[in-house]
Amino acid sequence: MTATTTGLAVPASTGAPFTPRRLAERARRLATDPGEWLHRVRLDPQGRWYERVHQDADHEIWLISWLPGQSTGFHDHGGSAGAFAVALGALEEQRAGAARRVGAVHGVGAGQARSFGPGYVHDVRNASDAPAVSVHVYSPPLTAMRRYDVDPCGGLVRLADESAADW
Repeated sequence: MTATTTGLAVPASTGAPFTPRRLAERARRLATDPGEWLHRVRLDPQGRWYERVHQDADHEIWLISWLPGQSTGFHDHGGSAGAFAVALGALEEQRAGAARRVGAVHGVGAGQARSFGPGYVHDVRNASDAPAVSVHVYSPPLTAMRRYDVDPCGGLVRLADESAADW
């Protein structure tokens, strides 16, 4: 049995939050099946385009397109775990460590995924010359996010709190 939202078929809800590993598997599987979602993708020079394509009690799935230079800025996903897989193009991820200091940049190419637990802070960006598309999966579904800036010493400064109503 499957649950479907906006035409995307996914396995039925089990009623339990996903682990980061399971989130990465789901994101990677969808990223390798563009026939399921490619027709939905839009490119927007004003900012990243995104659309939630599935939500149930366990998890939600978003598609995000990125033109060169577009980024998320540093943020977390509140109490949700998450993962993203690059479907087309390449992205970079920079995470903040346990001391809330900005760390190294890691490339994430097509077919690769990154996963994380609740409270994980990162910035994702398209530093390439070409558009990129990624699939993001969060469990439980997002209810809050926090945005951060970086101080001159590389530490994070909390800027804003967002709720699901904001997106």
